[in-house]
Amino acid sequence: MNQQIISRVILVAFALSVWLPRSALVLAQIPAKVKPPVAPGTRISTAPVPPTQTTFTEQSASAAAESQVIYGIQGVLVETLDGKTVAEQSAEENSNPASAIKLATALVALRTFGPQHRFTTGIWTTGTFVKASGTLNGNLYISGRDPSFRYEHGVMIARQLNTLGIRSVTGNLVVAPSFTMNFNWSARQSGEQLYDTFDSTLRSGEASRAWLYERTALGDKASLQTIPSVSVMGEVEVNLVAADAKLRLAQKSSKLVDILKVLLCYSNNFMAERLGDSVGGIQPVRSQLMNSLGLSSSEFMISSLSGLGVNRVSPRTMMKIFRALREELRKNKLSTTDIMPVAGIDPGTLQERFTSPAWRGSVIAKTGTLIRTDGGVSSLVGQLKTAGGETLLFVIMNRQGSVLRFRLNQDYLVMQIQNSRGGPKAFDYKPHLLAMKLADTQSLPSAGDEYEPVLKGPVTSP
Repeated sequence: MNQQIISRVILVAFALSVWLPRSALVLAQIPAKVKPPVAPGTRISTAPVPPTQTTFTEQSASAAAESQVIYGIQGVLVETLDGKTVAEQSAEENSNPASAIKLATALVALRTFGPQHRFTTGIWTTGTFVKASGTLNGNLYISGRDPSFRYEHGVMIARQLNTLGIRSVTGNLVVAPSFTMNFNWSARQSGEQLYDTFDSTLRSGEASRAWLYERTALGDKASLQTIPSVSVMGEVEVNLVAADAKLRLAQKSSKLVDILKVLLCYSNNFMAERLGDSVGGIQPVRSQLMNSLGLSSSEFMISSLSGLGVNRVSPRTMMKIFRALREELRKNKLSTTDIMPVAGIDPGTLQERFTSPAWRGSVIAKTGTLIRTDGGVSSLVGQLKTAGGETLLFVIMNRQGSVLRFRLNQDYLVMQIQNSRGGPKAFDYKPHLLAMKLADTQSLPSAGDEYEPVLKGPVTSP
């Protein structure tokens, strides 16, 4: 069923024009140098901005349209908000979405926890505390599953422990098996990094800079008046929290909605997998989406929650996932800009795409890239806005070819769709520093032994 197609980018772009007959949308059998039929009166504008304002992205896409032959397999689906098909090509054929599958992970996380959920890191102690010397004669325990825990959060814990009077620990630093730091899967290595981060004499320059940058971005001058430090005399140990340990602090992460914004902008694989683990793993995510979206087992086959490896969904299925995500955001009075990258504005995977003044901010999308898997994979899933204020949803999936050329092809297709409807228009969006989103943490003194909030919804098994 899968056949390698060879078609000029401009042929695909012409086929995506809203004025074309549906028969012209199937391009797999069209020879590379034969133009598809164009309906009478069809006009495709070149760009709504003067050539002098055209950036590398638009120039490259235009050049690709005129001279490059794109080798590979492509699936496309473009729809209006009310579900009417604008264009499609192999929309039912399964392909590899790569990191676009993170949208599915984000959807299940939002349904399970809710957008305001904060992951909690518990700080526990055993033994006795000598207030006069600021010494804890016992162990210091760290527990939690915060996917966003980094250097600056470790320094904040040290500061909060100093506030409680604790400046040294005679025992060990014990981290729970589920604890991770700086996107490192190893609990031991994460514990070793935290050990050094706590102690100002061992703290790395990177950790100090992360703390300074975060506090400065927040305008928190008070935290910079002193240098937080907690020295641990013992070793790093990976173990469960002792039964007799007392909870001293509970540090809450940024809100889930802000964690998702960073995750999707940078396409962070660790955060996606870690978040997926928090909702039960691959099978519960797959089962929930199959049940809620009415998908068959052959329509939604995933081997990871970050997009690594071989996953299989069709553009049609990917569109269902994206629509469900939009609806979940709407129910929580949020929009796609709250969690997804806005092209040409947000840092990360879309920072250098759609960057000209006319196009900047007119596309909100999640990218997907795998250089070697399936012979090269690239995808783009999201929404675009036209000059008339219309929002269209799109899924573009490519495989078995040059990732760079696939990206140029995707950008050109999106721009051609916008041009066919009067040009682009920016979404209403006010950007914020992503560092500030992950800096919105809360450190609270112990109020009991409940250190992980109750989930909004159940975590189910298949």
